[in-house]
Amino acid sequence: MDVYKNFCIKELLENNTYPGRGIIIGKSEDGTKAVTAYFIMGRSENSRNRIFIEQGNEVIIHPFDASKVEDPSLIIYSPLRVYENNLIVTNGDQTDTVYDGLKAGMNFEEALTQREFEPDAPNFTPRISGMITFDDADFTYKMNILKSADAQGTACNRYNFAYNSLSGIGHFIHTYVCDGNPIPTFMGEPERVAIKGDIDEFTNTIWNSLNEQNKISLYVRFVDLATGEAENRMINKHA
Repeated sequence: MDVYKNFCIKELLENNTYPGRGIIIGKSEDGTKAVTAYFIMGRSENSRNRIFIEQGNEVIIHPFDASKVEDPSLIIYSPLRVYENNLIVTNGDQTDTVYDGLKAGMNFEEALTQREFEPDAPNFTPRISGMITFDDADFTYKMNILKSADAQGTACNRYNFAYNSLSGIGHFIHTYVCDGNPIPTFMGEPERVAIKGDIDEFTNTIWNSLNEQNKISLYVRFVDLATGEAENRMINKHA
């Protein structure tokens, strides 16, 4: 097995009807931009009833139709927030946990020790998180996954990953291996993927590769490492 292989994000997504929620972090091909993407999918009406909304330089999730909300606790949150030179992206309200932890002097890993996987038995959906830290016109990034240790949700296993940024390379972590009942939890390290094209090409590749029935929303941000200027793309199925 080639551990340095860069997987094609198009193939990874097209061959998987339900990766769930996903985070991609990496560096653009030309080495000038930090790249992050977050997408959500859903199988139930409650999960599919969502849209992304930009609020300044952050993103929040709102119900598309508030009258249909059954349980807001696991579907309404801020997936992307900024604290100082850190860009935080997660699949739940642990975005706020990381933000508040950094503010209190904790690091990324320490903040997430306060959280566990989601209490949605029998799936026990993992909490996946990422953070870009900008410094000297470059960046490093971290990823974390909090998973149930067994089928009963008895304990939480915690996995942390840290990366230097390399041109054209990123890492992809998602909540589920594939569709199922219960849904099988993501396994192993974040997948090493190729980051190709400009923001529009990258955004379109992800969105067009996601399962048409299950995809809900996608948000992509490219941050210029020289100027700090951010360029964003947002797609909501329920526009």
